[in-house]
Amino acid sequence: MAETAHNELRVRLVTPDQVFIDGTASAVELPSRSGCLEALYGHTPLLTELGAGEVRLHGGSVGEQRYFVAWGFAEVLPDRVTILAESVVAPNAIDVVAAQQQLERGQKLWNEAGAESKLYREANRVQQEAEARLASAAGK
Repeated sequence: MAETAHNELRVRLVTPDQVFIDGTASAVELPSRSGCLEALYGHTPLLTELGAGEVRLHGGSVGEQRYFVAWGFAEVLPDRVTILAESVVAPNAIDVVAAQQQLERGQKLWNEAGAESKLYREANRVQQEAEARLASAAGK
């Protein structure tokens, strides 16, 4: 793992198959299920469930980087952030056509859900991920 300078976080971004980031950053923005959050050196310990959206890294050895993540968990400690995501992709590698098809599938699921709250939740999850993918690909 990279050495950390004063006021930098050690950052690891991983999936079950690959390590994407193992370095330092001065700030990390995360898409938690309850909203976006930013971790800085000295942050209060936190464990959060990830939603779908961008992880943005600033400064340190990793420089300025963005990655689209979908679901997982993040552990924030005063001196490090560990992000365990189901999937990670660079915004320029997002398949926009597939994301648009995913959005349409989510809208179809929504329309067919009827009185089933479980189906509505799944439709919302599919649509949220597709919308976040499209926004990331567009640089928003």
